[in-house]
Amino acid sequence: MKAHGTLIRRSLLTETSLIVHWCTHENGIVKTVAKGARRPKSPFAGKLDLFYLCELEIHPARNGDLHILKDLTIQRPRLGLRRNYLQTLAASYFVKLIDQVAESETPLPELADLLDRGLNYLEDHDADQRAVTHFEKQLGEFLGVLEPGLDPIRCIQRHFGTIPPQREELVQRF
Repeated sequence: MKAHGTLIRRSLLTETSLIVHWCTHENGIVKTVAKGARRPKSPFAGKLDLFYLCELEIHPARNGDLHILKDLTIQRPRLGLRRNYLQTLAASYFVKLIDQVAESETPLPELADLLDRGLNYLEDHDADQRAVTHFEKQLGEFLGVLEPGLDPIRCIQRHFGTIPPQREELVQRF
């Protein structure tokens, strides 16, 4: 299957392979195995970095939810998110928040679109309180959890539990 998605998490599987999580437009949050990705001459070398927007070719798993990543093409590396710590922290917060509220393998293109718009904005603009609040408000509206008179993040927290710890550090740094 083909998909467009943002790399949101990587973890080791074996000495040579990675588990890579994607927020895709077509299939929601998807876990893939990038076999041999840690080998020096891997076709994935330099292509599996956080926040990269990619076109993916995924071979569906026969059992379970761990699919095989066959190929990918980087569409937007979003290198501007690495220009300073605050940019990276805000981008990480956006990713963690989406990951927390999204169900695995549930197509919600609106969430993937919101994440893309948020990361693309941060790539070109300095992270600030306004951008974070706007992202939270858009997410709360999409999820249908906003309540009059309450901060969007408090509404999200009320329905989904704890909020990612990156938010507290962001607020302290603004």
